Amino acid sequence: MRNKPLNRGLRRAVALAILAASAPVGAADQPDLQQMWQLLQTQQAEIQRLKAQNQTLEERLNATGERVEKVATQTPASSTASAASRTKVGGYGELHYNNLDSKKEMDFHRFVLFFGHQFNDRIRFQSELEVEHVAASNDAADPGAVELEQAYIEFDLNDRHRVKGGLLLMPVGILNETHEPTTFYGVERNPVEQYIIPTTWWEGGAALSGLLGNHGLSYDVALTSGLKISGPKYAVRSGRQNVAEANANDLAVTGRLRYTGIAGLELAATVLHQSNVGQSLDPNIGAATLFEGHAVYQRGPFGLRALYATWDIGGSGPAATGADRQTGWYVEPSYKIHPKVGLFTRYSRWDNRAGSVNSTNTRTAQWNAGVNYWPHEDVVLKFDVQNQSGAANDDGFNLGIGYQF
Repeated sequence: MRNKPLNRGLRRAVALAILAASAPVGAADQPDLQQMWQLLQTQQAEIQRLKAQNQTLEERLNATGERVEKVATQTPASSTASAASRTKVGGYGELHYNNLDSKKEMDFHRFVLFFGHQFNDRIRFQSELEVEHVAASNDAADPGAVELEQAYIEFDLNDRHRVKGGLLLMPVGILNETHEPTTFYGVERNPVEQYIIPTTWWEGGAALSGLLGNHGLSYDVALTSGLKISGPKYAVRSGRQNVAEANANDLAVTGRLRYTGIAGLELAATVLHQSNVGQSLDPNIGAATLFEGHAVYQRGPFGLRALYATWDIGGSGPAATGADRQTGWYVEPSYKIHPKVGLFTRYSRWDNRAGSVNSTNTRTAQWNAGVNYWPHEDVVLKFDVQNQSGAANDDGFNLGIGYQF
């Protein structure tokens, strides 16, 4: 179709040549045979020039089309996709009202934003930025904090194994990696995973994860920064450094095996070891090992969660206060009376000074029972009553609202 203008010009030139040759002229002006021959030669040369020009243009157009088609077929899908389709934004948050013996408090506990980006089919970035208790500043009256919970690059080595590096949530417990408020019962996170594990717990480092066989067995191995626990209480939770200019004299090694080969069932066990849980800064504290095991089962409306965790901490300092052994467990059955309404009860027991040297009763037991209502699968309203006895009495009730997107 593009060659029609040139073809019309070519035909016009030929027609003019014929007309010029056949036009009637006076006898005096009639050219002789030599002049007629020269005229025909001139017209023939013009026709050949136009043909050559037309062929050159056709070749250029064809070559350009081939190059455009080649570029289109070789361009990867990731580079043509819009930035919006490869970048994801999400988040979650929760508001709590606690009416307990220890406090009557309203707190927007967490506001979290998630940012993820898919560089290509095998490389991605994940992150979580959190604001706790609304306000964080140099003012001592502001109880809040701004925290980076995750920020890592993950590479797929193949279809079964992957590696990631950066700021990582530790592969331990039920809630530490999945703690959006719509995913668990109760307004507050259970105390065993708060004070023994301790959720939420992240470190800097690298981790290798993948599948073992084809029957639901997976593994995680991580080398990360570790805790820095100090006296006089040697509490595990206070030893989190949050990778904020964290002391890294002694790194931690973590391994987890997890089984999900039966629908609705998860069984997992984690072992973490740190050669010096005081980062070699306190001569009275030594190596520490954490063992954690849990089971999660969901069959129809019925659910069950159970977890056990224990620390073995070396050194004369923890031993003198009973903090050389810190342990806890809980059991939590639940039942959905409606797809949007679930009932639960939970019994928890934990002790951050469970060592045999300690003669005082430092064990705490807590019973919770309540209801979750999901008006939407990503929005939840919560209510539970609490009875706490043992080392501390703290009874009352809790209300909460949470969301994720």
